[in-house]
Amino acid sequence: MTKQIINTDNAPAPIGPYNQAVFAGNLLFISGQVALKPVTGELANADIIEETHQVMQNLKAILTEALMDFSNVVKTTIFLSDMNLFGQVNEIYGKYFSGDFPARETVAVKGLPKNVNVEISMIAAR
Repeated sequence: MTKQIINTDNAPAPIGPYNQAVFAGNLLFISGQVALKPVTGELANADIIEETHQVMQNLKAILTEALMDFSNVVKTTIFLSDMNLFGQVNEIYGKYFSGDFPARETVAVKGLPKNVNVEISMIAAR
């Protein structure tokens, strides 16, 4: 099996030894995205709504680079700094999908990179 690396300037550059996404066969594995603005590298985190939209925009940019969209997503993982944010994050997240939602888990964690409140990773299929 071959793997293909996916990177785009329209999403934040990795801040460690990983890629934005990797194709393995017909599956695209997207690394967890936080609310970094691609151009400036600054956080878009005035509130959880802005933060969640930026995360979803970063994921969308990676999907687009891979010639996919949210309809290709089969699995997501949402990491939250506080489960009390679930309702607001869930509302914004849901707006990016139409119809068939992917499988998902949402977990609260002790901390996230750059002290953000939400990080989301995805798996998509061709």
